[in-house]
Amino acid sequence: MTFYWHYNSPFGMYTIAEDGVGICGLYFGERQVPQEWTEKETPLLVKAARQMEEYFSGDRKQFDLPLSLKGTPFQMADWAALQAIPYGQTRCYQQIAEQMGNPKACRAVGLANNRNPVAVIVPCHRVLGKDGKLVGYAGGLSVKKGLLELEKKHG
Repeated sequence: MTFYWHYNSPFGMYTIAEDGVGICGLYFGERQVPQEWTEKETPLLVKAARQMEEYFSGDRKQFDLPLSLKGTPFQMADWAALQAIPYGQTRCYQQIAEQMGNPKACRAVGLANNRNPVAVIVPCHRVLGKDGKLVGYAGGLSVKKGLLELEKKHG
């Protein structure tokens, strides 16, 4: 069973979901959730919201939450590479592809980032274009810029 809860952040509303194993979703906005999901304030969702609050206040640099990510092997490798990007730092798609051992997979990295089900916690906002420009973010480029500025300020 999957439970969800809405969390209001400085960057707007998020929907956080957990499936009994770990956090399986952190989405921008009051996302339309599948009918079989149940809105409930579980201990794990409360912990996730608390850690999000600590992150937004600059007191948390790394999340300590069990994750329940489901994706292709390539997506899982990409999301693991994203989690290895230190707080306050950025990488380009090319660097992530090289780290994954496939330097020509920049576009595939971008597609995998786009499918990241756990925004912020799996920090796809830390990935920039090769020229250092902000590109592609599900929450919008203004949110991506804000998250990067928050990390720079507290880093």
